[in-house]
Amino acid sequence: MHVTIEESTLRAAHMSPGEFKQEIALHLYEQDRMTLGQAAELAEMSQHRFQHLLAARGIPAHYGLEEFESDLTTLHSATPA
Repeated sequence: MHVTIEESTLRAAHMSPGEFKQEIALHLYEQDRMTLGQAAELAEMSQHRFQHLLAARGIPAHYGLEEFESDLTTLHSATPA
């Protein structure tokens, strides 16, 4: 699906199309409507860069038990025996 943002809307917001996408992605992530990966993709940024944007805006990363357990599994499988 493609969404068209009118030039007049972008001018009124004083934003480029990329900035507008980033703002939408930040809002949807903050509202827990998108995952980090989905929001980064919408913002057309790497996840790492999007995390920096979140930090700069003071938006905490959503990091629950499921993500923690996944990270632990990854760390344990990467650690030499």
